[in-house]
Amino acid sequence: MRLRFPAAALLVLALPPAAQAQPAHVSPASPLAAPAPHQRLLPLEGGRNFRDLGGYRAQDGRHVKWGLLFRSGAMHGLTAADYAYLEKRGIRVVCDFRDSRERAAQPVNWPSGAPPRLLFDDYRLDMAGMMPKGPPSGWTEADARATFTASYPRMLGQFNGQYRRMFAELLAGHAPLAFNCSAGKDRTGIAAALILTALGVPRQTVIDDYMLTNNYLDAAKMLAHGPAPANMGPGRAEKEAGGDPAAALKGLPPGVVRAFLAADPAYIEAALAVLDRHSGGPEGYLRDELGLKRADILRLRTLYLE
Repeated sequence: MRLRFPAAALLVLALPPAAQAQPAHVSPASPLAAPAPHQRLLPLEGGRNFRDLGGYRAQDGRHVKWGLLFRSGAMHGLTAADYAYLEKRGIRVVCDFRDSRERAAQPVNWPSGAPPRLLFDDYRLDMAGMMPKGPPSGWTEADARATFTASYPRMLGQFNGQYRRMFAELLAGHAPLAFNCSAGKDRTGIAAALILTALGVPRQTVIDDYMLTNNYLDAAKMLAHGPAPANMGPGRAEKEAGGDPAAALKGLPPGVVRAFLAADPAYIEAALAVLDRHSGGPEGYLRDELGLKRADILRLRTLYLE
């Protein structure tokens, strides 16, 4: 019988055990380092992988402006102090890439007053058909890595509409803007890679930003204390684990679990390879698939680089 895993557990939870709850270790000279007074990871009590994309150096020598572009995991754990802090940051728009069940299971209750405008799609994400073939007990780490790597190019198509809407907001100057999924790694990671690519940030920096999830996300805590993801489909895994994805993952070979929870550069590189293979390369992809003409790219760089 095929074990059906939730996309929220497999496509948005990413962290090898050795990296869980570890502080970021980056050289002060690294483009990932945040010079004072800026902070890469926002100082939130209940934030999840909530960080600023500012400071990255673009190929033209300019840098991404701080305080305008934020990537995050689910925001349901934000405290009153967190909301007050974010209100001071002036976030105007939040693009929530989570599906209907994820949002219902972990709702975000912004205080009344001047909450950001929330943008999302009502859809049902089910990645069961993209799991390795055969019974789970026979899956290998290589099988899991190959499956996960193959999923990233598919996500470019799955979330094209939401990525287009995000760029439309950015072109309209509706910033500060934050975008998120459940863990802030997969759907969000691709969105961040697209934004940084459009801004002319070098490829290695784009990949390094993706890998920072390994420093800033405690995936074990997510699995242990969060509710069952909304897109856990019916089946033996859900019944036997009581809807607990952590219990379901415990039944898999350790190498498979590592692959599913890893923020592996091969995953984001698979998505970026789609851009490279497109006619005209990344710029051609941004034009043809996301509707970003050359004038739009120049406007984005004017708005978000300094």
